[in-house]
Amino acid sequence: MTASYFVTGTDTEVGKTTIAAGLLHAARRAGLSTAAAKPVASGCERTSEGLRNSDALALLGECTLPLRYEQVNPFTFEPAIAPHLAAREAGAELTVAALAEPVRRVLALQAQFSLVEGAGGWRVPLAAGETLSDLAIELGLPVILVVGVRLGCINHALLSAEAIARDGLRLAGWVANIVDPATSRLQENLATLTERLPAPCLGQVPYLSVADPANVACYLDFGLLEP
Repeated sequence: MTASYFVTGTDTEVGKTTIAAGLLHAARRAGLSTAAAKPVASGCERTSEGLRNSDALALLGECTLPLRYEQVNPFTFEPAIAPHLAAREAGAELTVAALAEPVRRVLALQAQFSLVEGAGGWRVPLAAGETLSDLAIELGLPVILVVGVRLGCINHALLSAEAIARDGLRLAGWVANIVDPATSRLQENLATLTERLPAPCLGQVPYLSVADPANVACYLDFGLLEP
């Protein structure tokens, strides 16, 4: 088995990294080799080793292949703002070609289970009119959609699924990440998502006080994914 997926979300702050790390942990627990890439990250901290992003570090911690931080997260920016704005302020140009090259090097290592995590939602801008969805298209990866379950999530989820299909990519699965446990009619919302999204639900992750990869993995079934 060698399978790779692009992880996107219905918005920012919906738990893409939480779910991605959980899926990687579940794969590790099943005895698979794992690798990951988060090609661009804003909101990084300065350390003695350079800029570091907590999400990228979380993914790196679930990789069984001996990857360096720079392989997982080649483009780092300090301000916690939209990546294209952070890149512009840093004098860098974010293009699909520039992002695709290091990701391909990670995928070429052929871990049995690999994830490429985007930033924000499906249409996050890059440079020259490109978006992160263009990177997924360039890589030709099936997509895992993380749905942040809260008021308005059904519309966001369905629009994201429609855009993924319109771009010619397959929605391989989706995860309901309950970011607002006080969501009104929670079970009815989950039922609607299950009925209307054209892919298997890989799990419903409740709001966890400790959302570490091992805890999250307990609620996920990566075996429902098709390469």
